[in-house]
Amino acid sequence: MKRRVSIGSAVVLVLAVAAVVVWGRGGDTPAGEGLTKVRGVIGSEKQAFFTDPRVVAAFARHGLDVEVDTAGSRQIATTVDLDRYEFAFPSSSPAAQRIQRDRGITTAHTPFQSPMAVATFEPIAALLADAGVVRAGAGGYQVLDIARYLELTAAGTRWDQLPGNTAYPARKNVLITTTDPRESNSAAMYLAITSFVANGDAVVSGPEQEARVLPAVTKLFLDQGYTQNSTEGPFEDYLAAGMGKTPLALVYESQYVGRRLRGDGSIRPDMRMLYTAPTVYSKHTLVPLSGNGDRVGQLLTTDPELGGLAASFGFRTNDPRVFADVLARAGESAPAELVDAVEPPSFETLERMLDEVGKRY
Repeated sequence: MKRRVSIGSAVVLVLAVAAVVVWGRGGDTPAGEGLTKVRGVIGSEKQAFFTDPRVVAAFARHGLDVEVDTAGSRQIATTVDLDRYEFAFPSSSPAAQRIQRDRGITTAHTPFQSPMAVATFEPIAALLADAGVVRAGAGGYQVLDIARYLELTAAGTRWDQLPGNTAYPARKNVLITTTDPRESNSAAMYLAITSFVANGDAVVSGPEQEARVLPAVTKLFLDQGYTQNSTEGPFEDYLAAGMGKTPLALVYESQYVGRRLRGDGSIRPDMRMLYTAPTVYSKHTLVPLSGNGDRVGQLLTTDPELGGLAASFGFRTNDPRVFADVLARAGESAPAELVDAVEPPSFETLERMLDEVGKRY
């Protein structure tokens, strides 16, 4: 009997100690020895960065274990349950502004940015150069002239109707493949670029201008048919399926440059990246939803190690020398500055246009 009582007392003691340990942890969720777990939701194009072992280790040195889920940037701002997270990190300032407005948050961090670009292939670039759509930019890099491109799309021009086209005589319209504008930031940035040109090279402002440009820009999305909700989708199709399926894919510069810097063979010799003229910088903006979420944003913005790692994934950090140094060490190059860059419309204007495009699907 005494032996049974002793065993029972020991079990109670062990359970009591365990309860004290669990209770003593408070609200934090340690992810390991001395690490605090911080969960966020991000645009999918940043997933490879956050899951890279070097980035994980860098955060761990600051006592954090950062875990992320992915979603389209507009989804993050409109439909994702943000109560589950400690930070939201969409790929644009308009999406971040909506989160800030809806949740009454004034703080935000913009640790890096990336201009929009078009991933294509040498035969396509040459074909469009002959058609006057691709030309040399101010820094010697190739650009896709959006004004000339809109002339082709307005006329419903097919690839096989381009003069002298023997490289890609496909019986489908000349169109850039994008994501779904109802869910993804990259498509919203494409809308910002094309609406600027359709509005006579002026940022769209007010209902009258919105109504004037919407027929032309809506066509760019509807004529594609099915579109994916994340920028990783079209880019992976471009990499895997090649020119036949995706001759032109809207991407972030960081996606293309990041793959080149990785040197994993996914960017083949016949692949090319064109900057759009004009382009828009997608400003990756982190909105903190807790104190630990704010720590993540501060570290991404100020920590030199994390800044260098972001540049190694093709992101342009707040210090342009970091991006330039990473490229130089890898024997790669990119324009230091894109002079033909415009601002997106205001948050309210862009939202109204996106809603109108969505209604016409």
